[in-house]
Amino acid sequence: MADLKRIFLLPGELAVSRQPAELATLLGSCVAICLFNTQIKAGGMNHYMLPSGTNEDMKGKYGDYSTRKLMEMMQRLDPNPRNLVAQVYGGGAVVGHLNTGVGIGEKNIEIALRMLADFGVTVTKKDVGGTNGRKIFFNTETGVIAMRPIEKSELSKELEHKKKTIASRKIRVMVVDDSATIRQIIIKAISSDPEIEVIGQAGDAYEARSSILELDPDVLTLDIIMPKMDGVTFLKKLMMHFPKPVIVVSSIAQKDSKQRQRAQMIGAVDVIDKEDLKMYQGLATATSILTNKIKIAAVTVVKKKTEEEIGHI
Repeated sequence: MADLKRIFLLPGELAVSRQPAELATLLGSCVAICLFNTQIKAGGMNHYMLPSGTNEDMKGKYGDYSTRKLMEMMQRLDPNPRNLVAQVYGGGAVVGHLNTGVGIGEKNIEIALRMLADFGVTVTKKDVGGTNGRKIFFNTETGVIAMRPIEKSELSKELEHKKKTIASRKIRVMVVDDSATIRQIIIKAISSDPEIEVIGQAGDAYEARSSILELDPDVLTLDIIMPKMDGVTFLKKLMMHFPKPVIVVSSIAQKDSKQRQRAQMIGAVDVIDKEDLKMYQGLATATSILTNKIKIAAVTVVKKKTEEEIGHI
């Protein structure tokens, strides 16, 4: 196996190889489906984070799309699904950088097994659920898969405690934006999710600071262009003095923009371009994107930063 070409999959990726190769990945609540064609000795694997979704930019991270795509690629090599066998891994109730949200692991497992049954593919082995992550190594020449558990780190234990806390109640969110109209749209979009409640809103950084200390939200959505103090400067102060999971939602946070990069370097859990939310075309897109990202942010531990680390950004 040491001589095989190794292909490492990140979340949202998949690979198929007719040549001998080792497909590898790390799994937490994500799931990997490994397909092996017993006749032509070819294999393929995906790695998805969520069971389904509507964000076109994230489609590779959705189990329904990813599994269909994997089947299509395997059937280009051999159209007979009876020659395929599957193994399913992951879906653990774990936390940390491998985790994607409360209860997601079980849903990821469910969609994998359901879709494989629909395709008529036999599942010969599954190693799913539990509380540990997994390392997967799939030999596409032999169909042999080696699985090694990932032991919990101190960070994972801290995150597990946070996840249990969040699972016992609704996620508390504060919306910070200088536009009252935008605040109300965001509030309406995320309040439709029964797992989320908006506990406060603010029109500028100073108002937000007072409310954060009083209400202690789990997640903040934060605009950049605001009076008195811009959102990036406020984010920097938060990370140094009262770190919280922050999702920046701004019209100047386009992909590859300087402001987007600054926010990420300072410590924002995620950054969203307001244009991507299509807020003036209804709430469906905004609700889908925001609620998914809020649930991920809520189970993310944000560490305090120092002036030396982020003061120059």
